[in-house]
Amino acid sequence: MFIKKISLKTEWNRVAFVNLTEQIESFIKEAGVKDGMLLVQSLHTTCSIFYEEMVHDLDGLGYDFLQHDLIRGLNKIFPKQLLYDADYKYPGPKHRKLSYEQHEEYRANPAILLNADAHLKATLLGFSIMVTIEDGKMLTGEFGDIYFVDWDTNRERNRTCVLSIIAQ
Repeated sequence: MFIKKISLKTEWNRVAFVNLTEQIESFIKEAGVKDGMLLVQSLHTTCSIFYEEMVHDLDGLGYDFLQHDLIRGLNKIFPKQLLYDADYKYPGPKHRKLSYEQHEEYRANPAILLNADAHLKATLLGFSIMVTIEDGKMLTGEFGDIYFVDWDTNRERNRTCVLSIIAQ
């Protein structure tokens, strides 16, 4: 078994899409794996991992058109949380109290906890994917890439993605 952690920094006020494909391909090569299974996993409850076609067209904010469409579609289902106790029950009073007690940054900026929409988007899309490795290559389509996405736009964050390979 081979494991690698990838550190990522995401920005405030922007959904972060990080294409992990090249880093994953390098990891497979470094590990010298011929055949096996690759797990790509986020350690965060507001982040997703998914497989999507790489797109060449970008909107005015720098999102490719599929990213733009995904953000737009998910925002229709789960709009940005702007207030406590408005569209979302999360975070409830007990969770807020515990968060304020344990984290000074939440006391200084309580709006950081307004991320129910990010949790729900990540839950819907999932936090991991599994890919087959054959002859040292991921069995993905010609145009497919693997993305890490941070839906929580309330602050810049340090995030971690874990790559795990089980091989012969």
